[in-house]
Amino acid sequence: MSFLREVLYSHGRILRTLSVETTALPSIVVLDFGSQYTQLIARRIREQNVFSVVLPCTAKLDEIRSHNPVGIILSGGPCSVYDTDAPPTDPNVLKLGLPVLGICYGLQFMTHVLGGTVHAASKREYGHAEVTVEASSALFRGLPEKLSVWMSHGDEADKLPPGFHLVARTNNAVAAIENVAERYYAVQFHPEVHHTKHGTELLRNFVFGICQAQPSWTPAKFIESTVQKVRETVGNGRVLCAISGGVDSSVAATLVHRAIGDRLTCVFVNNGVLRKDEYAKVQHNLRTKLHLNIDAVDATKRFMDKLAGVTEPERKRKIIGNEFIEVFDDEVHRIERESGKVEWLVQGTLYPDVIESVSVRGPSVTIKSHHNVGGLPEKMKLKLIEPLRDLFKDEVRRIGRDLGMPDDMLQRQPFPGPGLAVRILGEVTPERVALLQEADEIVVGEIKKAGLYEQIWQSFAVLLPVMSVGVMGDQRTYAYTCAIRAVTSEDGMTADWVPLPHEVLKTISSRIVNEVPGINRVVYDITSKPPGTIEWE
Repeated sequence: MSFLREVLYSHGRILRTLSVETTALPSIVVLDFGSQYTQLIARRIREQNVFSVVLPCTAKLDEIRSHNPVGIILSGGPCSVYDTDAPPTDPNVLKLGLPVLGICYGLQFMTHVLGGTVHAASKREYGHAEVTVEASSALFRGLPEKLSVWMSHGDEADKLPPGFHLVARTNNAVAAIENVAERYYAVQFHPEVHHTKHGTELLRNFVFGICQAQPSWTPAKFIESTVQKVRETVGNGRVLCAISGGVDSSVAATLVHRAIGDRLTCVFVNNGVLRKDEYAKVQHNLRTKLHLNIDAVDATKRFMDKLAGVTEPERKRKIIGNEFIEVFDDEVHRIERESGKVEWLVQGTLYPDVIESVSVRGPSVTIKSHHNVGGLPEKMKLKLIEPLRDLFKDEVRRIGRDLGMPDDMLQRQPFPGPGLAVRILGEVTPERVALLQEADEIVVGEIKKAGLYEQIWQSFAVLLPVMSVGVMGDQRTYAYTCAIRAVTSEDGMTADWVPLPHEVLKTISSRIVNEVPGINRVVYDITSKPPGTIEWE
């Protein structure tokens, strides 16, 4: 993972960003009203090999048209249509002559704008609900009469707009409405989340049955257009890539390497908070399996010195990000002295890297500064190549497979940019890093041994700043507590904890307390996201 985004966005330091030309493809445009689920809508559509682009709900009509849309989806959002700070969307978006699907707030927006009324619900619906389909609808074609769905709303439609009729409802509220003549459709629930049974089928009905989209967006076409675009843009220039060995940066580097060969140099920085032996393992994999030109920099002491005495999570993230920038800057100057001027920087930025950090596509709430976020020194003046910035993790893996990358690299679980620093609560010291490296090695090893690694989104150990009394060999111990975290997810935006088999947990716990001096207690984290996050910091 790289750390090179936040200053670029917040201080306007992006001189030019290369993005893949996708506007020629017919697309479904998703207008973001601030829902944390917005990216999931696009992901569900792309699973059908139909390109989908997310734009802020404030997007101008010309910008929407530029993406060659065959349909529009209005996302959910945290506001009420009657709020003074409700998103200022152009109502003419409903007059583009395209099918429109409103989801949650999208339903309320359509109702409000088109002449109906919305009111505060007497009973707020949040979580699982049962919907009864009461009328025939192309949106619900082939779906059961009763659906288990996921609700998250405080307002609801009251009086329907002219031309609309009720399609489905719950015991408490309107659940779906439509105006077939105008091709307006809306649901109060969230079909994009996996908690809604048959949600994907409903979206498929909209995309193919109503919008008449074609499944023309494939990994092969993406690779072909990306490689061509990189070649045209970079010309004979030199390119750097901030690489971690993770899926995102490795796929991005492989794409660019296919386009320009050894004019790409990949900089791999050891920030002192990598996993056990990872500095050597990553170098070996990148050089022997991907044949990339790797410039490895061991900056452990620099990072440890900066982190000394720091306990606040956001400060740790910022310190690691800023120091990474300084190290990277030093390497840029060294490489330029030896090989000539560098103009471009590759990053493995994905959609989820941005959505939790900066509200760049809509008014969604910032949860925390993302661990894949940082900034370039203004003096560097590098132009960005972000070939994966509109992709989700599963799409990146599909691209990697089509590029011929080894499956063991593509199935590697995500690892945060600040590394073990955000899994060590409290001060990060060399001693604590060493403890966590050993514990984490055991967790990952046992989960792989049990054949569960590729079924789990992330599995890791966390070192807690909690000391407790124990007994080993008739001796009293007073040592740290280690938490185990394992979650399933599709893209990291939502996650459920994994009910690991008791025998696996028992083995992990036994090995950690017996093999890692300094830890005498192991606990298991059974919190989902939301309300928690995947990482502890």
